[in-house]
This record gives sequence, C-alpha cells and structure tokens, in this order.
Amino acid sequence: MDETGMRRALTRIAHEILEKNKGFENCMLIGVRTRGIYLAKRIAEHILEIENVPAPIGEIDVTKYRDDRSGRQELVSNEEPPAAIDIHKKKLILFDDVLYTGRTVRAAMDALMDLGRPQMIQLAVLVDRGHRELPIRPDYVGKNIPTSRLETIDVLLHEVDGIDQVVITQQRRQRA
Repeated sequence: MDETGMRRALTRIAHEILEKNKGFENCMLIGVRTRGIYLAKRIAEHILEIENVPAPIGEIDVTKYRDDRSGRQELVSNEEPPAAIDIHKKKLILFDDVLYTGRTVRAAMDALMDLGRPQMIQLAVLVDRGHRELPIRPDYVGKNIPTSRLETIDVLLHEVDGIDQVVITQQRRQRA
C-alpha cells in the first residue's frame, strides 16, 4: 500500500465511522501506541474536514498491560501536558496499525475496561493480516492482506519513518 492507498483507506474509514455512529457525538478515538496514535490523529483530521467537529483523541500504551507484565494503565489525551480522559459511557474507536493474533487488541480492551465502562468499543485497523488467536474482528479495515506466518507486515508512517507505506517482508525459514 502506498501513500495514496493509505490516504484513501483512512478517508473511507472516517466516513464509515461517521455513518455507523450517526455522526461523532459521544465518540472518542483511542490510538494504540505508537502507530495507532498517528492513524487516530489522521482520522480526526478527516472527521474535522467532513463534519466540522473536533474528534477527541486519547492514546494507550499496552506494553505495561501485557500478560507477562504488571502495572496500572492510564489513558492520556494528546494535549500538552497530558491529561487523564474520562471514557465512561463513551463510544471508543480503538486504532491500531496491523491486526494479527488479536493479543494487542485484547490488552488494550483490558486496559480500557480498567479505566471505566465505555458504552462500546469499536476496532479500526489499517491492515488486517489474518491468523487470529482470539475471537476479535475489526469494525473498520483499511485493507485485508492475507499473509503466511512466515511474512511480516510493516506499516511505515511519515510521522515516524518519513514515508507512508505498507510493506510485506518474507522471513527466512529456520533450518531443522
């Protein structure tokens, strides 16, 4: 996927979010750190252009919320300095760059549920590559890219990598 394809996918996702939620009232975008945050910000820009409404954005870092680590999670706004966000009874749209096994999404949902009781959580991803280990399905998908387990998908974003691109990399097979 090149820059044009990514822009089209994000524009479509923004329209789908607005249609499904009948606007953006009581909604909030939550980006999974790191690339999910940038995707959420881009969607917020599209929503502002389409509906002329600012979209609140939060970010969550799930690394501290993994099964093998302990620690309390905090959802913060993208304001300077960061402020805690109230998610109680809000429609949350959780953003991540690639959906693979579903474990990152599960960790993010666990963290969000510990912070409050949202009205609902929807999932948006730029790329769905399959191979789910958990029963998780995205509500909004930029592109489905079937892969083998020997491949990886890297989402490169201008904000982090200096280029907008999705690339598939073939891993080397291990010799027995």
